[in-house]
Amino acid sequence: MKTFLSELKTALFLTAVLAIVLCAAYPLAVWAGAQAIFPDKANGSLLVDKDGTVRGSALLAQNFTSDNYFQPRLSAAGAGYDASSSSGSNLGPTSQKLNDRIKASVAAYRASNGLKETDPVPADAVTTSASGLDPHISVANAMIQSVRVAKARKLMPTEVAGLVAQHTTPRDLGVLGEPSVNVLLLNRALDQLPTP
Repeated sequence: MKTFLSELKTALFLTAVLAIVLCAAYPLAVWAGAQAIFPDKANGSLLVDKDGTVRGSALLAQNFTSDNYFQPRLSAAGAGYDASSSSGSNLGPTSQKLNDRIKASVAAYRASNGLKETDPVPADAVTTSASGLDPHISVANAMIQSVRVAKARKLMPTEVAGLVAQHTTPRDLGVLGEPSVNVLLLNRALDQLPTP
């Protein structure tokens, strides 16, 4: 009986120590480290206006439908761009539903951006991201849309193309992935331009 009580005491002591270390000390250390090293990202990369209004997060796409704005990738998250229902469509390459949706999206993209039937359409313009919330589009997609946005805002195409270049993120570590453009940051920059 004495051995059992000794082992029980040791087990309870180790449980208490591990609970303190793993449930309090470690999470607190990770939180403090993140706040010290990259506080903006640790707090959600929120975009806040001068009056304190939160307009979104640089990490999450928002639906822009006006011709005055660049449009993000399509979303399969809930009813679209719903962060509480983040997911892809889970449709495979042999899915007729996916094939039909892509054909319709290609036609809509070409019509919206004034492209001919033979003009290529960037893949990210007609497919959803895995999360359904990816805020980035390819540079090719942004450049095609820049013509429509410049026309709708009565701006010079070179001015809008310059904004795209300013908001282009290079490859990670110079070799991983492709350059991309954050649509929300680009659209905010557009709104900050003086109106003609």
